[in-house]
Amino acid sequence: MDFDADDKVIVGRVLDIDDIISFHGESVADFEGNFHATIDDYIAASKALGSAPEKPASGKVMLRIAPEVHAAALKAAARSGTSLNKWAEKTLGKAARKVVSGAAGQRGA
Repeated sequence: MDFDADDKVIVGRVLDIDDIISFHGESVADFEGNFHATIDDYIAASKALGSAPEKPASGKVMLRIAPEVHAAALKAAARSGTSLNKWAEKTLGKAARKVVSGAAGQRGA
């Protein structure tokens, strides 16, 4: 959320998604109302296009994995001197970036 002094409006954007969703208002009430209207429009447009609206990730992941994988991950985290959460975040992040960058490279081919 930012204030545009030239136009005298509060400007907002939904963060942490690929779609660009922005809104503004001259007052807090106007800003809030436009936020809700913009989200409603985004959901309707997604439905009309046959796609699911993107939602920001919460940062919480519940995984069900084999006990052997859990044990191996605990050992790997301990060996790296980090918690399981930090180890999993680093490992998942590295794997996700590899897949995303590989997919981006394939689109350009």
